[in-house]
Amino acid sequence: MSTLLQHQAKFSGSIATPAPIPLREVMPWALFGGLMMLLAIYFVGVEEGALSVFAGSYVHEYVHDARHLLGFPCH
Repeated sequence: MSTLLQHQAKFSGSIATPAPIPLREVMPWALFGGLMMLLAIYFVGVEEGALSVFAGSYVHEYVHDARHLLGFPCH
């Protein structure tokens, strides 16, 4: 009998089951990820003109191609 078949025969009765992750452990990471996505959408979509937080057009020029890729008009 080959080594692979011996290994399969030895462990054929065990089935791996994933352990559930409690919601209270996932929720802080989900909130953090959601806030980061909202911040990114703000900088890509809104940071321009009268609504800009930063003076000048540095942020607009930095995310200019991302604006067009996501369909935000800018000029």
